Amino acid sequence: MLLHQSLETGPLQVNCHILGDSDSGEAVIIDPGGDAELILALLERMKLRALHIVNTHGHFDHIGAVSALQKKLGCEFWLHAADHALVAGAAKHAARWGLPFGDLPVVHHELTDGQTLLLSRVEIDVLHTPGHTPGGVCLRWGDEMATGDTLFAGSVGRTDLPGGNHAQLIRSIEEKLMTLPDTVACHPGHGPSTTIGRERVGNQFLI
Repeated sequence: MLLHQSLETGPLQVNCHILGDSDSGEAVIIDPGGDAELILALLERMKLRALHIVNTHGHFDHIGAVSALQKKLGCEFWLHAADHALVAGAAKHAARWGLPFGDLPVVHHELTDGQTLLLSRVEIDVLHTPGHTPGGVCLRWGDEMATGDTLFAGSVGRTDLPGGNHAQLIRSIEEKLMTLPDTVACHPGHGPSTTIGRERVGNQFLI
């Protein structure tokens, strides 16, 4: 049975998701922004061990706990190739916000558009949605999806950071997300969840 729980992590309150298989006891972590000990404690309560970390993009606030989790659990890290430079510059970017950053994570695998991952018995579809970052992706499992900083409840990701492109972001959302069923639940990188249907009719950036 698929298990799913989320928690806010790191100083910028990134929504981190744990997807696990109750039979195998294995799990995938999406966007561990910080607070590695809280993530490890939740894994323990869920009786799961994470083998993989998959990120929607490479901004420092979304990868803050990756290295610590790799050291503790031996997780393999998945990220789109176009965001590798963001990982390399994470400490510098964090410093601009007046925030510390630990060790840089090691990227083991690259995500590609249209890819279907079967990790720890969890099936995840990868949708490349550049605009917030060049390598931004949304990650869908069943009727749920982690939209990272691509799509928020009532808003969209900021595009004034290096590598951002507003026209590209809107095109990504319209072509990759708004073609999905209204019932698909969207879990943004920050803030409350929403649905494709709700954003289709009520998101001011898409009307």
